[in-house]
Amino acid sequence: MSESRPPFPPFTAETAAQKVQGAEDAWNTRDPHKVSLAYTRDSVWRNRDEFMTGREEIVAFLTRKWERELDYALRKSLWSYSDNRIAVRFQYEYHDAAGQWWRSYGNELWEFTTAGLMSRREASINDVSITAEERRILGPRPSGEQGADIDLR
Repeated sequence: MSESRPPFPPFTAETAAQKVQGAEDAWNTRDPHKVSLAYTRDSVWRNRDEFMTGREEIVAFLTRKWERELDYALRKSLWSYSDNRIAVRFQYEYHDAAGQWWRSYGNELWEFTTAGLMSRREASINDVSITAEERRILGPRPSGEQGADIDLR
């Protein structure tokens, strides 16, 4: 049985936006195993200063991430796309075990196989401490807001 994850490249504006929303929805589940199924078995990642290869390492990384990034909620926005690549900008918020809230800003570069699985992900991310009152990402995005751009500040 072959693995696949529509929509498939080559991407259009519509299918690239679908891919971005699907990724946002999956990451907001905070389920490392579910998220890992969108990637090839040998997918390569750079996330900040960490490098990993394959689903097992992706699951281990995401498990560690969501054990320390509590009440994690994410927004992604399509930046650009081409044949089998998508560029995304994103923001997410979480608090740590001490109760400090954070907003993380980042950019991702994605590359896909013809089966629609991500074979490469490179993420650059910066963190800003915020107060609970400054939060604006309060859980998964309501369906009526899907595709809306993300405010810079």
